[in-house]
Amino acid sequence: MKIGFLTACLPNLELEDLVLWASKQGFKTLELAAWPFESDRDYQARQIDAANFTVDEAKKVKSLFAQNNMEISAMAYYDNNLHPDLTNRKYYLNHLKKVIDTASLLDVKLVGTFVGSIPDLSPNENIKEIKKVFNDILKYAADKNVSIMIENCPMENWMKFGLPGNYAYSPELWDALFNELPHENFGLNLDPSHLYWLGIDYIQAAKDYSSKIFHAHAKDTEILAEGEYQYGIFGRQIDPIPWKSGWWRYRMPGLGEIDWSKFISTLQENGYNSVLSIEHEDPIWEGSEEKIKTGLQLGLKHLSQFVV
Repeated sequence: MKIGFLTACLPNLELEDLVLWASKQGFKTLELAAWPFESDRDYQARQIDAANFTVDEAKKVKSLFAQNNMEISAMAYYDNNLHPDLTNRKYYLNHLKKVIDTASLLDVKLVGTFVGSIPDLSPNENIKEIKKVFNDILKYAADKNVSIMIENCPMENWMKFGLPGNYAYSPELWDALFNELPHENFGLNLDPSHLYWLGIDYIQAAKDYSSKIFHAHAKDTEILAEGEYQYGIFGRQIDPIPWKSGWWRYRMPGLGEIDWSKFISTLQENGYNSVLSIEHEDPIWEGSEEKIKTGLQLGLKHLSQFVV
């Protein structure tokens, strides 16, 4: 198993500098952010300009990684592929196809994204819409020898307060999605941090969905007891802050409540021995490039205890 990280946490760092730094620290892989330049989402970056990527650039990138004994674990572009505004949706889906093209040029087998949501539709209606949209995406990816992996973040309050923005956050929804889209190149980028605060057994999920785990994120969750008392599981309701429920927060691996030894051994026992990609969303280790890098180093140090 190899440890890497999602590069979205360092949006101002050029790819060459990022690869050199990561290799020096002992990371073995990078999950490359490939959002469009027009994106204003939080936790996004574009170390790769997928919209304009060329064969010559692919050769340079592959050489850069090979010279530093590094690998690209996946391309990353997480946006709402079900956006209710069809102009926005078309733009997101077109860019997703460009990211798939880029992955193919780089011989990268995985592209990560969200299924998204339409807030005014029911969950069942959303699943049907996902089927319609992703049938085309999955066929396009298969022709490029690329698999699509969906991260299981609920993206709560993303499109509309009180509702999930990504209908792929629970075993119930995974079953529905895999039933509607039984493509071999459709799976999960499993992140235990979301499962933990949702009350879902992340160890059991790692067992039950082992055949569909294409990639794994490493992010921890800390429960804030005072916030849990003040807000309850539905989170802050008066003057809500997007992404901040008030009763839990994301942390670097080892600084929250995930049992990484058990999670990693469960993945390995059930056939997964690929990549743990740290997704840095720890508010304590944000605010500067130096702090972000320190956070990544802390995560690497903790995970390395359990990875052979």
